[in-house]
Amino acid sequence: MYDIIIIGGGMAGMTAALYCLRNEKKVLILEKETVGGQITMSPKVENYPSFKEISGAELADRVFDQVTALGADFELENVVDVTKNEQGFIVTAEYNTYHAKSVVIATGAKPRKLGLDGEDECIGDGVYYCAICDGPFYKGKNVTVIGDANSAMQYALMLAGYCAQVSIITLFDRFFGEKSLEDAIRSTPNIDVTHNSNGLSVEKVEDKINITFENTRDKTQFVHTTDALFIAIGQVPDNKAFENVVDTDEAGYVIADESCVTRTDGVFVAGDCRTKNIRQVATAIGDGATAATAVCKYLNTLNQNANTRT
Repeated sequence: MYDIIIIGGGMAGMTAALYCLRNEKKVLILEKETVGGQITMSPKVENYPSFKEISGAELADRVFDQVTALGADFELENVVDVTKNEQGFIVTAEYNTYHAKSVVIATGAKPRKLGLDGEDECIGDGVYYCAICDGPFYKGKNVTVIGDANSAMQYALMLAGYCAQVSIITLFDRFFGEKSLEDAIRSTPNIDVTHNSNGLSVEKVEDKINITFENTRDKTQFVHTTDALFIAIGQVPDNKAFENVVDTDEAGYVIADESCVTRTDGVFVAGDCRTKNIRQVATAIGDGATAATAVCKYLNTLNQNANTRT
């Protein structure tokens, strides 16, 4: 029986673990994919206090080393259900079942697909969602990024460092990210920008990727040929496993305010998987600290009530 099971090993989840461990709680972190979550996809993090510049992967590794050194247990597991009982919570994963007095949901979000015809068939074979993971395979090649916000611009700038040519294509007539990133895009000679283009389909032809677009203004169609396509149009949450214990909004995010408290006593939420206006590493860390403080208060109250009864 753990005091706290934290579902998700991203920055929010690991921060929650750090605070709970320092309050002498027994903590298990369950992560289904990659320690660090979305931050590991950022080649350079420049808005994290204390580091002028650090890679997302290195930042995540440092925090993981910190929480495991403090005694956190860690398992690579995909959680499929959370149920409350008289003793606390049953957390069911694909391979094992775990028990805890409380739960912190910190599952983040996953990349959003474009929904192009042929997209699923080309995933991992010319179509990717993580330029950090797969971009190096296309060194010296021509690649394309679809997206109009910070992630897409960061991907394009990173790829431009080792690819021959980078095309960044947006649905609207402008970017929706930081001006400094847009200025860098405009001043990088091997990046070209195409606006007002709606993707329709993608197809692998020999060793190339053909993407069919429709111009949103005159409705003409054109085919863009590239060596690889990187899609960066945002994220979607994955919270269906927790429907027994939380409410979600229309987009699937866990409904909770800045207190990180859900509708179920003993269940808390932190990070990008909850309803919030800003999803950045700093806000994920803030959520982790808030959720941890709330869950420790909850556990201390449980212990006090148990002592009173005895």
